[in-house]
Amino acid sequence: MGGRARDFGVVIGRHTPGPANSITDVTGVRVGHATVVRDEPAIARTGVTAIWPHAGEPWRERVYAGTAILNGYGELIGINQINEWGLLHSPVVITSSLAIGLGYDATARWIAARDPGQGRSDVFMPVVTECDDSFLNDAPSFPLDAADVVAALEGASSGLVAEGCVGAGTGMQCFDFKGGIGTASRVLPADEGAYTVGSLVCTNFGDRRDLTIAGVPVGRELDDLMPEGHAEGSCVVVLATNAPMLPHQLRRLALRSAMGLVRCGSIGANGSGELMLAFSTAQTVPRSAPDSTIQVRALLDGAFWHEPSPFDPLFAAAIEATEEAVVNALFVAETTVGRDGNVLHALPVDRTLEIVGRAGRLEARD
Repeated sequence: MGGRARDFGVVIGRHTPGPANSITDVTGVRVGHATVVRDEPAIARTGVTAIWPHAGEPWRERVYAGTAILNGYGELIGINQINEWGLLHSPVVITSSLAIGLGYDATARWIAARDPGQGRSDVFMPVVTECDDSFLNDAPSFPLDAADVVAALEGASSGLVAEGCVGAGTGMQCFDFKGGIGTASRVLPADEGAYTVGSLVCTNFGDRRDLTIAGVPVGRELDDLMPEGHAEGSCVVVLATNAPMLPHQLRRLALRSAMGLVRCGSIGANGSGELMLAFSTAQTVPRSAPDSTIQVRALLDGAFWHEPSPFDPLFAAAIEATEEAVVNALFVAETTVGRDGNVLHALPVDRTLEIVGRAGRLEARD
């Protein structure tokens, strides 16, 4: 059975997805993957995923961004500059844990080859993050190279985003099933701002017993198809929105995406790196401006409690989109055999649907 969760009537939340139900529903956002699967000279089940905030050069036209950490056993290169300046000025590159340095080096070199200002008028430091795919991937053989990073950067496009065993998600797990890349979006109604929020996840987290889909504790019944050994792993969440938000507001939005992970069953495990980053495409910030000032449009902070908050619908959208992105990663991923014969089985979709349906949580599809 192939398809995303919503294709089978698994509807998460109350808000409406965008046309592609993807992070790319936020205009300008592009996603690229490089997938590396081979058996010689070493087992490679790995890859790179790149997320561009807009079609231009983000090191010249930055966007506001914020980060949040649910559990910090993971790395996000660039978190200091985002927290200090509140700006994202590169694509977000996701890859294997031991390849995070390669991802940074290759992206910095790629920018330098295109912009003579790199390392001269300024230093454009890429944002790179990771999850550990070493259960399936022979990570110490370092199977990725710079060409893979470049392929993800240059192959980025808008529209539909490949999910499951692709890009950085090639070797990842999710609640002891095969996981990987997942994405989803929400478009708010006009009376709530008509903003779009998109989420992309690279899943590598979760204990089977905690797996929850559409509010149903399916993991309690799906107690077979277990891997030989359990790793807590990590999850990277990247949120995009066209809502006019400032860095501190985007930090709050990023934090809410962690609640989407929790709805799926995450406990923010001790050995897991749940890392979240959110950015807004509502405006770009140039490198220079007359009088060194710019005009900024932003949502109203601190409204009277009895008046509608513009943040609450955005928070709900971020939670829902992230939750559905994780479930999409599970539904689309395929059983994968990796190093030393290690296996991550695909989610048994038919059995999952039976459990969710028995709980009354399936919607009829045309």
